[in-house]
Amino acid sequence: MPDVTAHLADALFRVAAVENFDDAVNADDGAATSHRHTPDPLGVTVAVRDGRVLAVGADADALAGPGTRVHEFPGATLVPGLVDAHSHPVWGSIEQGQGADLGGATTLEEVLDLLAEHPLKAGETWITGYGLDLNVFPGTPEGRFLGARFPDTAVSLLTADAHSLIISPRAVEVVGLTGAESFDDKSSVELAEDGHPSGYILELQAMDLVFEHYPVLPLEESAEYVKTQLEKFASQGLTGLHALDFGEPGEDVYRWIEEQGELPVRLRCSPLIPADSGPEAWAEAASLMGRGGRRWVVEGVKFMLDGTADNGTAWFEQEDCHGENRDALWRDPRAFSAAIAFFTARGIPTATHAIGDRAVRHALDAIEAAGPASGGPHRIEHLESIPDGLLPRFAELGVVASLQPSHGARLTDAGGEDNWSRRIGTDRAAHGWRTRDLLDAGAVVALGSDWPIGPGDPRVGLADAQLRRPVEDPTVRPVQAEQALNVRQAYRGMTRAAAFAGGRQARAGRVEVGMTADFTVFAANPVDLSPEEQADNPVLATVLEGELSFRAAPARQPSSSRAIASKSATVDWPFPGSTGSAVLENFTPTRPALRSM
Repeated sequence: MPDVTAHLADALFRVAAVENFDDAVNADDGAATSHRHTPDPLGVTVAVRDGRVLAVGADADALAGPGTRVHEFPGATLVPGLVDAHSHPVWGSIEQGQGADLGGATTLEEVLDLLAEHPLKAGETWITGYGLDLNVFPGTPEGRFLGARFPDTAVSLLTADAHSLIISPRAVEVVGLTGAESFDDKSSVELAEDGHPSGYILELQAMDLVFEHYPVLPLEESAEYVKTQLEKFASQGLTGLHALDFGEPGEDVYRWIEEQGELPVRLRCSPLIPADSGPEAWAEAASLMGRGGRRWVVEGVKFMLDGTADNGTAWFEQEDCHGENRDALWRDPRAFSAAIAFFTARGIPTATHAIGDRAVRHALDAIEAAGPASGGPHRIEHLESIPDGLLPRFAELGVVASLQPSHGARLTDAGGEDNWSRRIGTDRAAHGWRTRDLLDAGAVVALGSDWPIGPGDPRVGLADAQLRRPVEDPTVRPVQAEQALNVRQAYRGMTRAAAFAGGRQARAGRVEVGMTADFTVFAANPVDLSPEEQADNPVLATVLEGELSFRAAPARQPSSSRAIASKSATVDWPFPGSTGSAVLENFTPTRPALRSM
């Protein structure tokens, strides 16, 4: 006899609505309309088999069989799994796991107090911190202020943009810095007026000299930091991350986690190509393509064409008020163009960090000369300030614009009093983070957090993109308010646009038959909520290829029951500690309250 179960679903997901964030149009007047939940709190079913969507809607219930798992979320909305298009999960998790959070410090004294609350543990020789805002310095950043409070301790503080370090005099001694160091790129050990290192370390190659002296953590400890953070991301609604770095100890960490169980999110990893490197380094990176595990894979490569405007290391057409921000990080930008051509010829897509307008222009020129890559689209990351003339080139060349709107909303000031705005000037600051203009010019705009630089909770980042200010603080004036996205545009940036950026648009980014069954389940439909409400919209579950990766604890004891369509199916209560039966007791999620301001 034929196997009648061969065409049945592995799992059913019953919700009130499925939202793909299409632009809804009112048939009467052509105006955009808001999606509304169906009257039935379990009105839509999504069937999954072999990790793919098998059916959506009325036909899906009929696909339940003896082995089908049924997950019911009354009143909830199922959306394509959210993907952060720019993140740094390994070094970010380790840095935050062992360092002091300096994100709230507004003065040097507050920095010192926060470090004092983070004392050395037995056997430790360094105090590290992260999230340091350069605006705490009244003048040029330097590390000598750390010496009075920590004369015998090596202290290293990662700045908020992660492109520089502030280190103590003792750390300068431990590393052996003299100021005479030279680098292949524009990295530098800054000097004080007396000609000795000031403790201000600019860009990655110089920073690596310090990192090499950090204590080496056991693999298990590093992996636990990463696993804990990835679990947090899943609980906040993420099903995937584009990890725009891949180096030690990344591969060992991912393999260790998968030896213990499963990664909580899907990871697309891209190794960094060193500035001013040559074909030997490029070939080594190319050889990594396709390496991976069950939920992680190496795809594409990452370039750093310039640094950051805050540090004076971005590449603009015109210098800033200090005579800086005028050079590429690559000493020979022609070598960067050659590298783009090298990877494109091998079908490998590239992602280029380009902050300044000249860096963006050069990256676009290099991509235009090289042509498209067969393995996926080329991308440009950050593009913090660009003129009108560059906007249409993204669509013309098929280049993804990958932005982090929270950077503008949280690291700059609408009044222009922040370091970034003062450095580059009013005109260029007014062209910052042009998400709406890029969309209007036809570009694919993928959104990310650049975590740990920006907030990793996608609900917060997407709300920031709509408000152009920190969602939790209504007293802050929006930064370039005209660049605000609507809710559908914002969520598309972490669904279909992120899928396109990763070369997965044919199989991800929408809830449709044949697509990968990666879902985020929200208590309420984001399109029915204000940005402030979206930031607190409870995540009930995240799903990877039809398997629950995260499921929330019930907010209250369920009080009613509903018979399932097929009594031969196995019903999984969608929260920890539950048991399945032929009748499922329902949980009714409450509408999210406004964030406390």
